[in-house]
Amino acid sequence: MSSLPIVAFQGELGAFSEEAVQTWFGPDVEPLPCREFRQVGEAVRDGTAAAGLLPLENTLAGTVQPAYDVLLDPELIVVGEVIRPIRHFLLGLPGASLDALRRVISHPVALAQCGNFLSRHPSIEAVAVYDTAGAAIEVAAGKDPSVGAIASKRAADRYGLAVLAPDLQDRSDNQTRFVVVRQRSGKALPQEQSDRGRTGAEGSGTSSAWKTALLVETENRPGALVDILLPLSREGVNLTKLESRPGLTPWSYRFFLEFEGGPEEPRTARALEAVEEHAHSVRVLGTFRPWREGSGGG
Repeated sequence: MSSLPIVAFQGELGAFSEEAVQTWFGPDVEPLPCREFRQVGEAVRDGTAAAGLLPLENTLAGTVQPAYDVLLDPELIVVGEVIRPIRHFLLGLPGASLDALRRVISHPVALAQCGNFLSRHPSIEAVAVYDTAGAAIEVAAGKDPSVGAIASKRAADRYGLAVLAPDLQDRSDNQTRFVVVRQRSGKALPQEQSDRGRTGAEGSGTSSAWKTALLVETENRPGALVDILLPLSREGVNLTKLESRPGLTPWSYRFFLEFEGGPEEPRTARALEAVEEHAHSVRVLGTFRPWREGSGGG
């Protein structure tokens, strides 16, 4: 049995999420494929995995809502993020051709990132499946040259498929942002501990050296959300993400906020205190280093 730490992700081996696992943790981990996002959270919560990786947003397709729902679990904490460039390849059986394709399968978020390609090929039916690498597995097993998959080059190599067309994404700067989660009461990851030894980009403690994620539930009254956001503006705290998800009762909402800064910084602490005064409930989901190319977690 492997003694490497286990990191859960949604999808099969060869998925973009597995690439993000390797980017943040390095090669000395054991990736654990999960079919659903909720299973990633469950694996972390029950200790099957030391950490999990969740894709939160893509520059073309936007928010990945099921991943945000995993963050509702109070036993999970966000400890890092990683941004990966996403290049989509059209994969098929060896000897297949683009002209002969009649169906292409992939994750719905991947299909959304390749809308221009699909519109140029109306004879190809786009079918959503649970994962990009899972689509590659299905094509390899199906032996049907009229069926292709949109997935990574890594998936093509792993499952013995041919690349029929490269770079299907609508824009060359296509990227996905992932977050790293672990048990809130668990031991800090080695990558996280090395980060905690530094304060600020150069030891300066500037707000851009950290990011904080919050889960806020507001009261159902006029101006409730404004009252949450104004303290951040007054203190000069830069809000980088605002996302709403359904609350516990019909037509109520919970808001995910991310901003530059850590709770230990005076202006961030003042803003958080004011937010707590106006919100029905506030939970800090985590404070972590913003991703910078080449920084890595390990």
